[in-house]
Amino acid sequence: MTLLKTRNTAEHDRNQSMETEPVGEIREFVRRDVVSDPGHPPENESQLVAGNVNSLLQRTTATSVQEIDKLITELQTLSNMLHDESSRVQREIVQYSTFTQATLRSTKIIAESLEQWRKAPDTQTLSD
Repeated sequence: MTLLKTRNTAEHDRNQSMETEPVGEIREFVRRDVVSDPGHPPENESQLVAGNVNSLLQRTTATSVQEIDKLITELQTLSNMLHDESSRVQREIVQYSTFTQATLRSTKIIAESLEQWRKAPDTQTLSD
């Protein structure tokens, strides 16, 4: 029973230390933030907290805003690339269509010429 109680106490202490680690990190962050701005001492505790929260928000949002700006730039680059690629594909389709029409006209001319040549030998054999 004592062994079980000791084990539970050790687990409880370990869980408590894991829970207090983030709290300690936040306190350390706040202390560093206050020490880094010694020229402007806060008038009361609420100003200190508000200043710390504001500073924290500015730091966290600055990174997010930079990442969003980077993504916007990448998306604009991709958009421009897609527009350029779209224009290129449209030019190639027009070119392909032009070549296809020219091929059809050439094929029609060749077919008509062959038809005339086929008829021409038949006419010559009849006159002989």
